[in-house]
Amino acid sequence: MLISNARLVAVTHEVPGPVDVRVEAGGVAEVGTGLDRAVGEESYDAAGRWLMPGLWDQHVHLGQWTLTSARLDLAPARSSGEAVALVRERLQEWPDLPVIGWGHRPTAWPDNPTVSDLDAIDTDQPIVLIAGDGHHGWLNTTALHMLALPTRDSVVSEAEWFMAYGRLATVVGTDGTGPEAYRRSMEAAAAQGVVGLVDLEFSGGVADWAARWAEGADLVRVRHACYADGLDDVLARGLRSGDPLAGDPRLTMGPLKIISDGSLNTRTAWCCEPYAEKAVPGAEEGQANQTPAELRALLARAAAGGIDVAVHAIGDRAVSVALDAFEETGARGGIEHVQLTTHDDVRRMAALGVRASVQPAHLLDDRDVTERLWPGRAERCFPLRWMLDAGVDVVLGSDAPVSPLDPWLAVAAAVHRSGDDREAWHPEQSLTAREALAASTDGWGTVAVGHPADLVLLDADPLDGISDREHALALRSFADHVVATWVAGETAYSLS
Repeated sequence: MLISNARLVAVTHEVPGPVDVRVEAGGVAEVGTGLDRAVGEESYDAAGRWLMPGLWDQHVHLGQWTLTSARLDLAPARSSGEAVALVRERLQEWPDLPVIGWGHRPTAWPDNPTVSDLDAIDTDQPIVLIAGDGHHGWLNTTALHMLALPTRDSVVSEAEWFMAYGRLATVVGTDGTGPEAYRRSMEAAAAQGVVGLVDLEFSGGVADWAARWAEGADLVRVRHACYADGLDDVLARGLRSGDPLAGDPRLTMGPLKIISDGSLNTRTAWCCEPYAEKAVPGAEEGQANQTPAELRALLARAAAGGIDVAVHAIGDRAVSVALDAFEETGARGGIEHVQLTTHDDVRRMAALGVRASVQPAHLLDDRDVTERLWPGRAERCFPLRWMLDAGVDVVLGSDAPVSPLDPWLAVAAAVHRSGDDREAWHPEQSLTAREALAASTDGWGTVAVGHPADLVLLDADPLDGISDREHALALRSFADHVVATWVAGETAYSLS
């Protein structure tokens, strides 16, 4: 294919004037002016529009994101009572269906969610309500039994919940994550200019992804992550990070995902100082999900098998211990979230070559909660500027469905750290639009020879602005400017 008359978005450097871009064998083979169309070569006239590398979302739970559209939205609930009322309304409308809800954030509620609140609803249907940060499930007793969980009156949280989530299909029957559903999620992503996803879903394995891919869920690139319970299978198959799965280089083996601590909203992110209010009894600073020795052992096994590591670490203590494990084992990979850390540990990340995979849209949700639970620590939250200036490899994602699978929202939040009319939250940690865009293209800069032909054509320049509030507002809706998306030179989305 010859893409003619395209202006290149200056992701890393400027290329003056319109150029022609030749695509061959899934890669960019030539960039220049006045290129002649070869015999039998497809021609695409960009008509002076803007061409850039396709966007990546470096942290997605694709199965959960695919399910989200069918779930009861609990984000508006401001108390247990309001959430229960929403569940009652859903059951009145569909009394013969299980209720799967998503999005409640009980940190600021005046009361705590309990199983007995849900059991008081007159229904035989299972009720499973998933917190907005994905770190706990609020179930009725029927659902607890169906998921083979012990009876209790509290929520199911952290490691126990992550394991139970993989059995959710036993509650809902068909879980809405077949190949066709995945394909629809990919189509929606490609329409935003997305060419690749790192899938960190809790359940499933290599065989599941290979089967899904073969049945048509193959529109964009995917790096499939495993968890500790799937590591033996990955190593037995002789797979290393980057190896193709299902015989297709667009589907590859990704990292080993390790959830080393909890989250801010559940007050389980592992910190150096106690939470200011409503801390978990006996774990006032949050808590680790593994001992340091267990974490080191997992990283060592992955490193020995050629598997990169993605360590979920939100609290500053968790980040520090994760960096210790990277240093002691020589493992390769990165830390997911890095929501709270210190300047010294940012420098350690750079020295160790540990990547930072950050989801900037989370700061829009967590701004007020942070000020309450981590007072005096907000200047160390989502420290994007510190990391970039120190030389850390920063990549952006969404953590969908915790935040929407929308790379433009992530870029906008990194540029202007506010989701409302307030001033930016610690603007000294902001990125420029160019820096945020570069962190969203999987390391590929301005389109050049040797790049994969993973490209997006836009009808406006996303760098046309001065990285302020107005620029960020424009970037939030930049998906509307996507004209075409190509993955390995094949059309994944076209406006016309």
